[in-house]
Amino acid sequence: MRLSSAIRAALIVLTMTVGFGTAVYADFGGIRFNVVKAGFVIGGSGGSGTLLFHGRYYPLAIGGVSYGFTFGASATDFFGTVSNIRWPSDVNGVYVAAGAGAAVGPGGGAILLTNQNGAVLTVSGRQVGLIVAADLNGLVITIR
Repeated sequence: MRLSSAIRAALIVLTMTVGFGTAVYADFGGIRFNVVKAGFVIGGSGGSGTLLFHGRYYPLAIGGVSYGFTFGASATDFFGTVSNIRWPSDVNGVYVAAGAGAAVGPGGGAILLTNQNGAVLTVSGRQVGLIVAADLNGLVITIR
């Protein structure tokens, strides 16, 4: 059975619309969390936070490890957005970053991180403490 070119074109357009519709469906939410980091060569970090997605608040647990030149301790309050998510659980995952920096007293900065689910964190923060670091960081975020 042969399909007319009009029907074939309509099927192609429908297939493309449905396929691209799922990519367009990705959403975003607000995120806020705090992280306390301390270390000497090997560092550890932990904290908690909240995801705001579709009017609901989801509690977050934060944990992490860093390896490299790290000396000192700091506390940072992050706030921003998480994008490219469909469900709150898309935030769960491992976020990896390499960085270098120092903080003596109050400071600030911004970072962009992604996880294995495609979630993109765009956050900025205020840091307090005394820390010098040039390391590789792994941050694990999970919904509690």
